[in-house]
Amino acid sequence: QAQLVESGGALVQTGGSLSLSCVASGFNFSGAAMSWYRRAPGKERELLAAISTAGRSIHYADTVKGRFTISRDNNKSTVYLQMTSLKPEDTAVYYCRATFLASVNEYWGQGTQVTVSS
Repeated sequence: QAQLVESGGALVQTGGSLSLSCVASGFNFSGAAMSWYRRAPGKERELLAAISTAGRSIHYADTVKGRFTISRDNNKSTVYLQMTSLKPEDTAVYYCRATFLASVNEYWGQGTQVTVSS
């Protein structure tokens, strides 16, 4: 069965960095576009970054552009989110998502908590 497992969330100070990982299993990872989302308390879920199957196309939300970097390793079935210059408003639960061009299927991870202290 398809599964996404995020890790790397932690408590970090303002200005710090974190690297999140999302390991996939149970489906063809290299055929999935991958993205990172977050949900802060009381706020809507927000798309942060997306990467195409081979990594040639990447999109960032304006709120994280220049600070966050998405990447993927298809050999390891893993997508990463490198976060720098973290701010208190980056505090949220971070999720990865897999989507497919020719299918309505999608998969979500369980989330990992990132807390940025001021």
